[in-house]
Amino acid sequence: MLEFSKRTNTLEQTEYKYSLQDVAEPHLYRSLFNYDEAPKIPFNHRHVPMRPPEEIWITDSTFRDGQQAREPYTVEQIVDLYKMLHRLGGPKGIIRQTEFFLYSEKDKEAVRRCMELGYRYPEITGWIRAVKQDFQLVKEMGLKETGILASCSDYHIFKKLKMTRRQAMDQFLSIVKEALAIGIVPRVHLEDVTRADFYGFVVPFCIELMNLSQESGIPIKVRACDTLGFGVSYPGVALPRSVPGIIYGLWHHAGVPSEQLEWHGHNDFYKAVANAGTAWLYGCSGVNTTLLGIGERTGNCPLEAMVFEYAALRGTMDGMEPTVITEIAEYYTKVIGYNIPPMTPLVGKEFNFTRAGIHADGLLKDEEIYNIFNTEKLLNRPVVVAVNEHSGAAGLAHWVNRYFNLKGDKALDKKDPRLLRVKEWVDAQYAAGRNTVIGDNELEQAIRRLAPELMVELTGNK
Repeated sequence: MLEFSKRTNTLEQTEYKYSLQDVAEPHLYRSLFNYDEAPKIPFNHRHVPMRPPEEIWITDSTFRDGQQAREPYTVEQIVDLYKMLHRLGGPKGIIRQTEFFLYSEKDKEAVRRCMELGYRYPEITGWIRAVKQDFQLVKEMGLKETGILASCSDYHIFKKLKMTRRQAMDQFLSIVKEALAIGIVPRVHLEDVTRADFYGFVVPFCIELMNLSQESGIPIKVRACDTLGFGVSYPGVALPRSVPGIIYGLWHHAGVPSEQLEWHGHNDFYKAVANAGTAWLYGCSGVNTTLLGIGERTGNCPLEAMVFEYAALRGTMDGMEPTVITEIAEYYTKVIGYNIPPMTPLVGKEFNFTRAGIHADGLLKDEEIYNIFNTEKLLNRPVVVAVNEHSGAAGLAHWVNRYFNLKGDKALDKKDPRLLRVKEWVDAQYAAGRNTVIGDNELEQAIRRLAPELMVELTGNK
């Protein structure tokens, strides 16, 4: 039969409904995922329509997934970072939600302290085990939403849970019903969706979720989890690895509204950012991230990356305050003691630093030649130029002031005697025949060796 779809404004055939394929043996896609070989990317050259939602936003998992890859944050650190997330997301709440563990007393204290701030955004949500008593914990903490794990690939269903697909689906649905019964919004995490039988399990399961959502009047959310980073954004890629195919299938075939749909990707194959942006473009309102991309194994999609991806796709920051990204990076470095790799985009201390002599010359003439955008305006991070034989005392002072972000009365003067010791060393390098620029590590070591008191002043570290 034919029905007119208000989502696509076209007539659509509705004869076929996807139902659970309760197979006897697991479907492990061995032609794609031969454990002894690199995973393969299959194409079937089927293209689905790009359909960006009216609204898109960022969600955060720093205090849940982000804590699974490092030592736990203290309560004070969580509160400080939460405040910065609020400022970064702006009044429109582009950073819409952040999720917390709820088990230890420290977890609960962090939730209480953050909730006491009274911020609307980012909304605090929970993450629990899929057991009945944990739902009461969510209710007692005053949260409206919680994540629930629903492993959906046969790797997990057969090998980890030791169940059939029918048993797994029934168990997941019963857990969702428990949440609905006490008025909690369930956010169902489709674990390992990029290795799952999409039409044989994922779509039928999500159809049942949407039926429960309609019956209860509670907007059940679906988070598509690319647990091992197998998702691929290329047009024409076949399922189960196709990000466009997964997002299209969830809203078109399973009927999950865009505002109830979220993408959660890992970075095992360097695709986390591209896949998250693709999810937005093909109909997913939310993309899940962590600060600095810190997360399980290779990490999650970096929140700071999606701030700029949002602005690139929408043409506006929509009230977000990107300079807070630099404050967050400095907080991780100076307070938490986390070592950010120096070349990390947007947050590494060398991300807008150039060593190449010709690049340095261009930047000194006009920084727009080699800088990605006005990093001083948008990130409070002036471009840093390498030091060479032509820099002189003024050039060296320029490097120090920009590299260490010294402004106003804190900026060093070119006549500073401590700096002149370093300049003499630079001059000696080139007098001895050097023909490459001096990199930041060398300069830091030179300052530490020749003017240790200056390095203490610059970094606060002895």
